[in-house]
Amino acid sequence: MPNTSKMRKQKRNSFKKTRLPKGPNGGVQLLLIQRVEHLGKQGDIVEVRPGYANNYLIPQGLATIATEHHKRMVEKHKEKLLEVQKQRQNTMRALADQLKNISVSSEANVNEQGHLYGSVGATEIVAALKKINDIHLEESQVRLAGPLREHGMYLVKIQLSYDIESELRVWIIPGPGSAFSAK
Repeated sequence: MPNTSKMRKQKRNSFKKTRLPKGPNGGVQLLLIQRVEHLGKQGDIVEVRPGYANNYLIPQGLATIATEHHKRMVEKHKEKLLEVQKQRQNTMRALADQLKNISVSSEANVNEQGHLYGSVGATEIVAALKKINDIHLEESQVRLAGPLREHGMYLVKIQLSYDIESELRVWIIPGPGSAFSAK
């Protein structure tokens, strides 16, 4: 019969070998590959809890272990990273300026009081932008206080990056077959 305590000890020792190195505060030191909201930007060395590192940051490809080799490589390529980031920021600013001058419309069924039978949300706004102006946004970039439930004009905030916002004019108009008639 095999010695089970010996097997458990070997299993424990093999698990310890795969653990991430500890940082000065007891967490895990990671080097961010991409910007992570509320944590840091690309190239930052951060210390996080082991579960957050193992279950989210590393598997999603957002961070890697902060070894000396990785730190040297980031320092070496910092200028290239800054140049790429500046170019991306300029593109986002140009898109923000473009969005301020655009208005999109969405047709919806409206009752006699001017209320929509359903609502217009981020999905419909993104689809209208894509269809009319060939601008591709994600639904998470559209910041609505709530679904739009009445016809009219709304200013909708668009969050392009963590520091670049824009506004978009969205017109909700009664569609064909609506009970509401504009007076």
